[in-house]
Amino acid sequence: MKPTAIARIIVDVLMTLALLFLMGYQLWGDTAHEWAGAGMLILFLAHHILNRNWYQNLFKGRFTPMRVFQICVDMLLLIAMLAQMYSGIVMSRHVFAFLPIDGGMALARRLHILGAYWGFLLMSVHLGLHWNLFLGLAKRKAGAWKPSKIRGLVLFLIGLLIAAYGAFVLMDRDFPTYLFLQSEFVFLDYEEPIWSFYLDYICLMELWVFLAHYLSKGLRKLGSSRKAAKGKERL
Repeated sequence: MKPTAIARIIVDVLMTLALLFLMGYQLWGDTAHEWAGAGMLILFLAHHILNRNWYQNLFKGRFTPMRVFQICVDMLLLIAMLAQMYSGIVMSRHVFAFLPIDGGMALARRLHILGAYWGFLLMSVHLGLHWNLFLGLAKRKAGAWKPSKIRGLVLFLIGLLIAAYGAFVLMDRDFPTYLFLQSEFVFLDYEEPIWSFYLDYICLMELWVFLAHYLSKGLRKLGSSRKAAKGKERL
């Protein structure tokens, strides 16, 4: 594997871990949250530098259903992350406190809630759309494993069960309330055990990874069938 590809994977893994850490604001406090946010900003910039070819080729090639969906997700994620970074800097009391920023706190608070919850959802979908890459790496490491329908079915059912619990977490933790800004204040449980919080959020992330992974399979099949149909028409 090329060094650039390895660097992309490392940055993506670190961004995922940083995102989970940031969602647990009440567990770590203001200062740690801000420094993790600053780290996320650096990782965000590194991610886009490493993937700069994506922008160069944005308007080249065929726009298959899968590619259109992926572009929409990536653009929405970019907007969510920019909103998150801007609002985090405006509200900063520690890392960026030296900046001469006055006012704008009310807008920044709204943007921070929207950026956090939509960013979490969209980054999970983004991971799901690239899940084949991680599956491919796992298969290489497993090397000796032969294809097995039973193993595939068991893994699918495990993923489905985790996703089902993730759907429960989605409603239990009032995610739609914050996704659609029905409240301008996030109600946090400062007494919740760390393991309980992250179990829920990992399962919630897996819900969107699971849905995006299987949706991507369907979109790829749709794109292939359309290509085949056009090929027959030419004949």
